[in-house]
Amino acid sequence: MPNWENNVRKVVPYTPGEQPKIKDIIKLNTNENPYPPSPMVCEALDTMDRDLLRRYPDPAASMLVDAIAEHYGVTSDRVFVGVGSDDVLAMCFLTFFASGRPILFPDITYSFYDVWAELFRIPYETKSLDENFRIVNRDYYPENGGIIFPNPNAPTGILKPLEEIEDIVSRNRDVVVIVDEAYIDFADGRDGEIPAGSALNLLDRYENLLVVQTFSKSRSLAGMRIGFAIGSQKLIRYLNDAKYSFNSYTMNQTAICAGAAAVRDQAYFAECLGKIKATRARTQKALRELGFRFHESQSNFLFVTHEKVQARELFAALRKANIIVRYFDKPRIDNYLRITIGTDEQMDALTAFLKEYLSRQS
Repeated sequence: MPNWENNVRKVVPYTPGEQPKIKDIIKLNTNENPYPPSPMVCEALDTMDRDLLRRYPDPAASMLVDAIAEHYGVTSDRVFVGVGSDDVLAMCFLTFFASGRPILFPDITYSFYDVWAELFRIPYETKSLDENFRIVNRDYYPENGGIIFPNPNAPTGILKPLEEIEDIVSRNRDVVVIVDEAYIDFADGRDGEIPAGSALNLLDRYENLLVVQTFSKSRSLAGMRIGFAIGSQKLIRYLNDAKYSFNSYTMNQTAICAGAAAVRDQAYFAECLGKIKATRARTQKALRELGFRFHESQSNFLFVTHEKVQARELFAALRKANIIVRYFDKPRIDNYLRITIGTDEQMDALTAFLKEYLSRQS
């Protein structure tokens, strides 16, 4: 090995979901929204002043920040935005997990967490989910350098009750606790503009709590890369200090414009969520009738297993039929498939294939 390679920061990178270039596929592998963005997004982009594209964007992304703040009923100095929630979360790791003590997150969770920890040289410990794939609160009571977990969890889709989240936050006031809510909008029950199970409902009681969300899933803007965090003024100030020390212009002008428009179209947002939840319910019913087992999902995907067919085999068969789902070759979950909720037509095609395939296995 050349001497210069000894000084390279080497990491095992995150593996994103495949974006296949095959035509005529049913793509159910990356939890994208099957419906287009709000018509207000398209209108905003059509009418945007093109002269803005030759200028640097507003480094504070004020149009987007203000729209998010208004929607969630907080002041703008409690909102931070970035290039997708991945960018926001990476900045959180860099900013808040610097104590030298291990941070804690589940063993079955979003697989970017350990990548960021390795990249930024942050010690970490993973805590095993129980036999029902649920977080065990007592595992997060000992001293630590910070805590992060998704809710609903990925890839399981299980929602942790709000009172259990508060239990963890209240016992860890000396560190930053991050709740990654990429899928919270798909959870049942809403309290005004905020889902009843969202940790946003706890923010006024805990200065050390940060909630991260994304426009990629429920707002159909994965291609625009918009994520945000809401927390105390102090947490957001520290995040902005780190951001401006790294890259002042993280949000491009089109993303700022599109994101602000998406937030304002609450009616379309609610309509799409309703359709996805209805499709999720009928798909769960159909898959149960085919012998699949899974926990009730509170996300826009299902995490399923079948006692008669191995997940790896089923993944390959689906792919051959141009139906792409997600398979994780990892301990404890290597016999599960994660299936994004698509349109009714897409899910009908999936269940029709599975019914025919399973009939040939018996």
